[in-house]
Amino acid sequence: MSELTGISQRHPLTSLIFILLTTILGFMIIGPLLGFFIAIPFYDGSIFDLVEKIANPTLYPEIRLPLVIIQGSATLIGLILIPFLYLFSIERVNPINWVKSKPTSILMMLVTGFIVLAFMAGNSVLIEWNANFIFPEFLKDFGAWARERENLGEELTRFFTTFDSFGDFLLGAFVIALLPAIGEELVFRGMLQPELFRATGNHHAAIWITAIIFSAFHMQFFGFVPRMVLGALFGYLYLWSGNILIPMFAHFVNNGFSVLMIYLYQKGTVTIDMDSPEAAPWPVVIGFTTVFIALLYYFKKFYQNQNEALS
Repeated sequence: MSELTGISQRHPLTSLIFILLTTILGFMIIGPLLGFFIAIPFYDGSIFDLVEKIANPTLYPEIRLPLVIIQGSATLIGLILIPFLYLFSIERVNPINWVKSKPTSILMMLVTGFIVLAFMAGNSVLIEWNANFIFPEFLKDFGAWARERENLGEELTRFFTTFDSFGDFLLGAFVIALLPAIGEELVFRGMLQPELFRATGNHHAAIWITAIIFSAFHMQFFGFVPRMVLGALFGYLYLWSGNILIPMFAHFVNNGFSVLMIYLYQKGTVTIDMDSPEAAPWPVVIGFTTVFIALLYYFKKFYQNQNEALS
């Protein structure tokens, strides 16, 4: 196992609060606000008209591009630029060193990509189960609120991923796959996970607590469990490799493959609907899960041997 050192010298709980507040401020306030002003020239109407339509975006296809710009700005500024500035100016940490200190190879990047693709089949079972989860009676009100949030999230996802052209697809891949892969992994695996390890002294606890926060961050409770397990996978890939590029690439493959399949489905090239919560057939699940376990074991042993050779 690689030892992922914390990013701060202050108490880990204080550091965690700083990281979360900085992320929330950047992603939910500063990033979207700046994105709104950047998006104005791309909308043929008044500012007040744009504000009104953003409240119910799925009713107005003409604001798809402005909304994509706002979302991209929220991620770029809130999850990448502001965390970078936080690390450089407050913690005196250069995240580029997280890449340089543990170099990786094209082979292991390919292995990482196949791990994620193989994982998707098994995770589809959790996706179907979680999508059909029924809350107990005493949580009925919460369940109704969560279902409403989920339906809204699904509508927005379909709105964002309706690609009228190849250019729309490329922009969608940039905003939905590339930017979140960099930003979310920088914040959750690069910043939160090591601090949670400092707080708990246990790598497994740090990985799973980070995965829970990662899933909760998306505010979609009927996809909470599969997203949590996916986050844990990213956490272990980072722990074993010690290189933040690995979980970033894994995250990009996961999101990018989904966006690509949605685009190809809309063009009629493939028949697999990535928006459907239905699990893959059991022979596919068993076969790909076997491949996933074998590749994950190889990945872990590779970096274990590499760390032993360097020690």
